[in-house]
Amino acid sequence: MKIISYNRIINPSLLLINHELPSNTIHRPRLISTSAPSISSFNMRKKVLIMRLPCCFATRAALSSSMKTDTSSGSRKQKSSSFYTHPSLLEMKNEKEANRACVYEFLRSIGIVPDELDGLELPVTMEVMRERVDFLQKLGLTIEDINYYPLVLGCSVKKNMIPVLDYLGKLGVRKSTLTDFLRRYPQVLHASVVVDLAPVVKYLQGMDIKSNDIPRVLEKYPEVLGFKLEGTMSTSVAYLVGIGVARREIGGLLTRYPEILGMRVGRVIKPFVEYLESLGIPKLAVARLIEKHPHILGFGLQERVKPNIKSLLQFHLRETALPSVIAQYPEILGIDMEAKITSQQEFLNSIIESTCEDFGRVVEKMPQIISLSKAPVVKHVDFLKECGFSLEEVREMVVGCPQVLALNLDIMKQSFEYFKSTMARPLQDLVAFPAFFTYGLESTIKPRHKRIAEKGLKCSLTWLLNCSDEKFDQRMGYDFIDLEEMQVGESSFYMNTLLEPRNDESASDCDEDSGEGDNV
Repeated sequence: MKIISYNRIINPSLLLINHELPSNTIHRPRLISTSAPSISSFNMRKKVLIMRLPCCFATRAALSSSMKTDTSSGSRKQKSSSFYTHPSLLEMKNEKEANRACVYEFLRSIGIVPDELDGLELPVTMEVMRERVDFLQKLGLTIEDINYYPLVLGCSVKKNMIPVLDYLGKLGVRKSTLTDFLRRYPQVLHASVVVDLAPVVKYLQGMDIKSNDIPRVLEKYPEVLGFKLEGTMSTSVAYLVGIGVARREIGGLLTRYPEILGMRVGRVIKPFVEYLESLGIPKLAVARLIEKHPHILGFGLQERVKPNIKSLLQFHLRETALPSVIAQYPEILGIDMEAKITSQQEFLNSIIESTCEDFGRVVEKMPQIISLSKAPVVKHVDFLKECGFSLEEVREMVVGCPQVLALNLDIMKQSFEYFKSTMARPLQDLVAFPAFFTYGLESTIKPRHKRIAEKGLKCSLTWLLNCSDEKFDQRMGYDFIDLEEMQVGESSFYMNTLLEPRNDESASDCDEDSGEGDNV
């Protein structure tokens, strides 16, 4: 019997285990004569091949199962490990609330009310919060101070407080003033030195405030560190320059009263200036007043200034005299007027028997009388009586020249002795011109009296003294004395002084801007 044999793949899976079968080999069919042993040999090999197949598949299945088991076990271990190291969001939230509750409990135990701290990022532990409280107390702040601004507890000691305090110390802010500094402006501890503080200091230096004056400015007005450069600070300065305040005076003005930098033009400065103008003070004179007394801008217009002006008018001051009164004594706009003026009027009436109208004339000529102590006034009145003046004459002298109640008493005695012994004039001359006591004995009275004595002139004290040295030299060249010049007129000295041009006003604006060293 003949068998036709073909080499072919019956099952593709045999490729996994039969490595001896050549690929891409084509055999032509051929007739093979075989015998029984050959058939038996073929059947034996086939049986062995069939027995090998289940064994290989079992091995591969076991290996695959083992790998899956290891992977699954590793995944479970990883999930189990991740579960314990990364708590859920709910657990994190609960833990945070528990920590905050502990911090709040600690704050309440030392007297701090934490109600305003809701929503503020706080330390997670009570120990860190205790460190902050202790540090603030070492700076001099009390529990009451912290309760006034509890948000300061959100500042980190190392990241916020220490850098800010170091910077202030380098600028020259004194440790003795630091506690009051922080009480007035605790928000500074939130600030960034580079972003918030340094630009403000640079701006102040640009306003001609000297570097060694910067710490004094900050001590007087620490709130300035919280202002925006393009906001209130720049507009207030620009307005003052616009009404006539000299640009080169700004540095000194802000050094003496830095609170101007925080004043709004529309609400504070402009209404104040316009009100003084309405009283008859020219705008340029107002600018001069602000240059010399910048703190008057801090007098509340509605709360203090207007009521004081009303009180002055009620005590028989004339409206036309108000500009001169304010120019002489700007403080009158801000003092506690009603109580003082009533007391002084009663006091003056008791010692010189002055009338209400007399008191009005006295205040017009010397508004400082409202704040003058009573004891010196009594001494001066007694001195004039000792000189031989009657009470009526003393009253006339006081109304004519109230300064006689406030001059240096020793100098008055020397002047009166010279008047009586050397000048040999009647007392009535002093009643007519009590301002005699306001002139310097050595600088004015003696030299002028000597010159008219040498020339043999007879003149009044008014003609002799009530003029400048240049005018007196001209009078010495007269062949006769003009009677009109001997008449006493009310002086507008104070207002004229405010309106006089400064020596530096001839300089151009360019020169003012280029002069870096021009400070007050």
